[in-house]
Parts: sequence; structure tokens; C-alpha cells
Amino acid sequence: MPKYFCDYCDTHLTHDSPSVRKTHNGGRKHKDNVRLYYMNWLEEQAQSMISQTTAAFKAQQGLIAPPGAFMAAGIPPPGMMPPPLRPGMPPPMIPGMRPPGAILPSTSGAPPFPAAPMMQPPPVGGMQPPVVASEGATTQATPPGVSTTPSTPSSN
Repeated sequence: MPKYFCDYCDTHLTHDSPSVRKTHNGGRKHKDNVRLYYMNWLEEQAQSMISQTTAAFKAQQGLIAPPGAFMAAGIPPPGMMPPPLRPGMPPPMIPGMRPPGAILPSTSGAPPFPAAPMMQPPPVGGMQPPVVASEGATTQATPPGVSTTPSTPSSN
């Protein structure tokens, strides 16, 4: 008669029947051994992850900017917020950006022109295309669901 070996408990059961296995697997010592096995496995996985992270950090050590490099460029370090604004003070500019309304230099000899304004979101009802009337004048299109013909009251 074959014997059943429990890997968690490192022991042989005297009989290999479903009832003996069920009784063994429901026992306190078996449950403790299973819990211990998976706790050890989880610790090994966590230690492996920590070792990989440490190795990756040490490999990138030369790629990390020295302290103060961001502040010298006028950019706060990652994760740090810029200082709060004082009332009446303009917001800080990012290097290379122009302030709103700045005059752009001309390369063709033409007079300089103001920078394009920032794009605004569309109105709440959405943009409506212009409609050309028969006389050639433009009128605004009516919103969807709005009728331009007068309605007559209906009796029910």
C-alpha cells in the first residue's frame, strides 16, 4: 500500500486515502507548517525585490543630479512644489517660455506682432457654425432642439 508524503510537514502518512489526507490537512500542525512555508516564501520574495531595487539604485548613482542642480536652473526638484505666490506677483516663468502678450521678434523685416492668445475652452453650449442668409448676411445657427418657426398651441 503506497504512503502519502506531506511536503509541508516532511512526514509520511500511514495510509493514502482521502479521509486520512483530509484529517491530516485539517490538523493544527499541518496548518502551522503551511503558514510557515508561505511566510518564508514571501520573505524570500521581498528580500529578492529589495536586493534588485538596491542594485538598480547603485547602478544609477552616477546618473542622479547632484543636490542643488535643479534649484540652480530655477526648477524645483521633483516632488517639491514651487514657493507660494504673493498677492499681486506674476507667476514664475519656466525657462524658454514667453509671458502672455509678449511681442515676438520678426525675422522677415516685418513689424513684430503680439503672441497668439491662449486657447480658450468652447462655450457651454458648444460652438455653433455661422449660417449664411439669402441676402449674404451671416446669422447665428439655432441650437439643436430649438425651433425657429412659431408654434401653435394644440388642443387635446
